Amino acid sequence: MARGALDLGRLPARERLARPTNLRGRRRDESLFRPRAPAAWKHVDLVLLGTAAAASVLGALMILSSTRGTDPDVYDLSFLRKQVMFIAIGVVGMVLVTLVDYRRLRDFAWLPYTAVMVLLVLVVTSLGSERRGSQAWFQLGAFQLQPAELAKVVAILAVAALLASSDVPLKLGRLGVALVLFGLPTGLILLQPDLGTALVFIAITMGMLLIGGARSRHIVVLTAVGIIGVVGVLTSDVLDEYQRARLEVFVDADGQDVQTEAYNADQSKAAIASGSVSGKGWLEGTQTRLGFVPEQHTDFIFTAVGEELGFVGSVTVLGLLALMCVRVWRTAQIAYDRLGTLICVGVLSMLVFQIFQNIGMAVGIMPITGITLPFMSYGGSSVVASWLALGLVLNVHMRRFG
Repeated sequence: MARGALDLGRLPARERLARPTNLRGRRRDESLFRPRAPAAWKHVDLVLLGTAAAASVLGALMILSSTRGTDPDVYDLSFLRKQVMFIAIGVVGMVLVTLVDYRRLRDFAWLPYTAVMVLLVLVVTSLGSERRGSQAWFQLGAFQLQPAELAKVVAILAVAALLASSDVPLKLGRLGVALVLFGLPTGLILLQPDLGTALVFIAITMGMLLIGGARSRHIVVLTAVGIIGVVGVLTSDVLDEYQRARLEVFVDADGQDVQTEAYNADQSKAAIASGSVSGKGWLEGTQTRLGFVPEQHTDFIFTAVGEELGFVGSVTVLGLLALMCVRVWRTAQIAYDRLGTLICVGVLSMLVFQIFQNIGMAVGIMPITGITLPFMSYGGSSVVASWLALGLVLNVHMRRFG
């Protein structure tokens, strides 16, 4: 490992010397005059911001429908109130992230990364809270904090800072440092155990290394190692019994040993199918109201969309999320430098994998892994992390001219 490879605080100087390029290969000179801070707000991507806001509002409505209870005259608003609060906290966090030039955020990338790694270590001790076999949360009064969600955002920033200062193609030493930065949180998350979030990290890793300049042979080797690693985890005692059963359902739904977990998948598909073309109407879904689908307000929020808004509503949600991803990719293309491009690619990899996996497991084309739907599923840590990631992309877009 090269001397100072982990010294993220020195990355800006090295990057200026390298005169980095963006995704389109245009060379940029960071010594050029940069516009004043107020000018940056003129370049906010309102389309991207609007898609996130629309998804959050729609998600809150579906959460209310999923948690209001069986009595049509009485509404349980506790989940909705918390979700609105989570969204508000996330929006505030997004604004704070956009206030500071992302190239300055790079200088301190090691600080949030180190802090979250400490939290990931502490959460698997007696300080953490266990639920359904996974010890992944800190209980803070009536609320829970899941460090793994925040780890995705800080790891993207830290690895983007590292790769942006590296020559292309990546040398083996730099590639190794990047893998360590991603591998450390992934390993700690598997100790909880949380296979779903670990898979998100693998998706982010591959996306950023592909754009970051990893050699083709290294990508092939890493893919093979990744497949072997996933198979090894599935066949070991790392996962809890119910987590292993969820994966076995996808392979053999008729197996006698997985009928409990198969119930979840069957009810999810039934709820979506019952929505037909136009749906049963908001708050009118019988399976949604009666809670036939377990975890419907979190991992399976898309089933509420399918039943109550039907095929039309489901396509609308998919289009909204697809437009969000397209705008993130566009920002990656027009970014001022490689750092901005890599940040956007990391966020894009996270969003695409989570969206595909979450909706895929709801409709039965992907195994159940407990991954939330960005901006829509209930959960404080997930919502806040999504808005923070969006803040990084907006930051890059706002300062794309220098």
